[in-house]
Amino acid sequence: MTDPFENIHATAITVGGTGLIFLGPSGAGKSSMAFDCLAEARLSGTSAALISDDRVIIWRKDDQIIGRGPESIRGLLELRHSGIVKIAWIEQAPLHYAVLPIRAAEADRLPPADEQLQVTSTIHLPVIRVPLCVRFPLSHIFALIQSV
Repeated sequence: MTDPFENIHATAITVGGTGLIFLGPSGAGKSSMAFDCLAEARLSGTSAALISDDRVIIWRKDDQIIGRGPESIRGLLELRHSGIVKIAWIEQAPLHYAVLPIRAAEADRLPPADEQLQVTSTIHLPVIRVPLCVRFPLSHIFALIQSV
């Protein structure tokens, strides 16, 4: 079964086959953290690509959550206060985790166990909270994935 497509405000990447969708309000650090993760993956020799920045079309297909970017912004990522850059991208990919960039001062020291986020009316994903001050966000994300 395929759910209807929903176009949401988010940034999505894939790293080593793991799909990450960064969620939060405008200015929360989604694009910047996603870019840092892509750069970290590239430096470590791990395959990685942008799915979409700013808008992600998301739907459920059978047992997977799929994301892709609108045609008009494919391969483009905004680095706030710096400009828009062209980077390696993929047309679509499965999404596995919702990443929430957070300000450390505003966050609980330990988030709830097995936290899920309602991404759309029919889609929920496991949550990974990443403080904006983390120097290596991708390493932080994968450490949390592996500890579950």
